Amino acid sequence: MAEKIDAEQVKKVAKLARLQLSEDEIGEFTGQLEAILEYVEKMDELDTADVEPLAHCLPIANVFREDIIMPSLGTDASLANAPQRDGSFFRVPKILDDNPGA
Repeated sequence: MAEKIDAEQVKKVAKLARLQLSEDEIGEFTGQLEAILEYVEKMDELDTADVEPLAHCLPIANVFREDIIMPSLGTDASLANAPQRDGSFFRVPKILDDNPGA
């Protein structure tokens, strides 16, 4: 079997991911990661020479519609339910303040 996962490796990965783990969590994740690697190693024993690579296990294809030009909604219909409007534009509250250093 390949190199085993130890607590120091889990701590290093947790630090890189900026995760604070308790000692119990480190022990739990060490065991879980070790089990994952053992499973992957077991799968590596399979003969996949005649298996075609695939990106998805289901037969999925993109469905594109025909690009047909259609009339747009129009300004009056678009602004019909606007709470506030300014001519042919939506009026929205100001969200930026005058203090650029904040």
